[in-house]
Amino acid sequence: MGAVIMHNVMSVDGFIADDEDGVGPLHDWYFNGDTPLTETDDPDYDHSEGAGGFRLSKTSAEYVRPLWNSIGVIVMGRHFFDLMNGWDGHPPTGDHVVVVSHRPKPEGWHPEASYHFVDDPIAAVAKARELAGDRIVSVAAGEVGAQILAAGLVDEVAIDVVPVVFGSGKRYFGSIGGMHRLGEPHVVVQGEGVLHLRFRMRP
Repeated sequence: MGAVIMHNVMSVDGFIADDEDGVGPLHDWYFNGDTPLTETDDPDYDHSEGAGGFRLSKTSAEYVRPLWNSIGVIVMGRHFFDLMNGWDGHPPTGDHVVVVSHRPKPEGWHPEASYHFVDDPIAAVAKARELAGDRIVSVAAGEVGAQILAAGLVDEVAIDVVPVVFGSGKRYFGSIGGMHRLGEPHVVVQGEGVLHLRFRMRP
């Protein structure tokens, strides 16, 4: 069974978006280099349908590419889904998306897309693991990610830290309560305008 990794880009003061859901310069590093995210630089993998259009530094591309290629399922909250309109049925990576929501999938919304709506975070992870098989389940950080982490279902925390201070906004770890200990970072990669970190959860 693949690992469950909580993942997002974050400001140095711990925010994944501002109070109005704006990301400001958090994603600038996806476009500040000359290395495409796909090894073949597939022209059909355009920005409207995935990760095309991204031009990262060589160092970041070498870190992000194998991680994204290993993801089978993305787990996200309904707010994120609504904000992005579910990437119009074309997630940037993975074959399936599980949305934690008490509301069903919008009627008529991309029936061909493998999007599953589950009303409980724990059940969402179980569904994602079933769909992912041996591949990674990527859990979007924020409130839903924090609930999944608090339930002890996260194996690793992956953070792309950008050198900007937001001051307020949507927190990477949401409104999680209590202390949760992470191990020493087992991945530390310095890109251009971003620091990639991965931590395993302590048992």
